Amino acid sequence: MPPSRSRPTKRPPPPPATTQTPKPSPLALQNNISATTERDIHEAFTLFASPSTDPSHQTLPSTSLAPALKALGLKCPKREINELRDAADPDASGSIPYTAFLAVAALKLNSLSSSGDDNEEERQAEIEEAFQLFLGEGKGVRRGDDDDGGGDVITVQTLKRVAKVLKEDVDESVLRDMILEANGGAGVRRGVGKGEFGEVMRRAGVLK
Repeated sequence: MPPSRSRPTKRPPPPPATTQTPKPSPLALQNNISATTERDIHEAFTLFASPSTDPSHQTLPSTSLAPALKALGLKCPKREINELRDAADPDASGSIPYTAFLAVAALKLNSLSSSGDDNEEERQAEIEEAFQLFLGEGKGVRRGDDDDGGGDVITVQTLKRVAKVLKEDVDESVLRDMILEANGGAGVRRGVGKGEFGEVMRRAGVLK
């Protein structure tokens, strides 16, 4: 009679993978924003800050406050920009430190998220301004037969230009993955249209 074989012990299935939400810094908590929003604010600040050998001492020219806020999708009338500039640069030194820029940007973002009167037309205008600012002088390619309305699109070359401005050494494969994630895997050559760009802004918490 052959010896009985013991049945293999069943191993419990591995626990489902969980995505950890980034922990907000004390500065983010102080200004009532998430870690993701703080990252977006920092990127907008870096994009327009004066060059410095020490990133911790970078400052934003006060004249660049409006375009830096526009990079966050914030549309502010001239009078409000002047008020925010006075708050961020009370000594009229012409330079705004990062903490001051974050404070006014967070104030504006929080006021937008708490107000319920933002209509779709205003949001679309904000997306349009941020999209064109993101493209910068190097306009994207034209796409006339897509499901996103045609027009200029963000390409890998666009992201390379932004990475260069931010002084970030990003591998091209990462940039290609960013394009695919933004357009739902429709193809790198297809690029990212304005509508898809707006969805990325909404997911990032810039738009509500």
